[in-house]
Amino acid sequence: MSQANNPNAAVSTERLLSANPRKVFAAFEQPERLAQWWGPSGFTNTFERFEFKPGGRWVFVMHGPNGANYPNESVFREIQPDTKLVIEHVVKPWYRLTVTLTARGDKTHLAWVQEFESPEVAAKMRRLSDTANEQNLDRLESLLASEGA
Repeated sequence: MSQANNPNAAVSTERLLSANPRKVFAAFEQPERLAQWWGPSGFTNTFERFEFKPGGRWVFVMHGPNGANYPNESVFREIQPDTKLVIEHVVKPWYRLTVTLTARGDKTHLAWVQEFESPEVAAKMRRLSDTANEQNLDRLESLLASEGA
């Protein structure tokens, strides 16, 4: 299933980041950096497995600000250095996240498309995902700024 086949099943956002695509991509490929910004505000992560290669598994627990733990497992489906990343979240709720990075001078346009299994699931997830994804990108932006990107 691709985004074009079922746009109603997708939740998307975009952001212009003040760092070049190499620096933005590195914030995904380096687990110690990814753990610092992945997830909504107030969440932390414990990575159990991080195999950054096509077909590689990413197993981690997100720790919510309320003390709850959220086990996650994803598979890296496609990795194009500095330009594109496709991650399939293989536990409920299933989704495929496609992140596309495009250079805009010394900045990066990031497109973030989360495609769920159906428009019904997307409708249920949309309010949560819209907020969570914006917070996620705020955290990425803060990390890049703190590194002098």
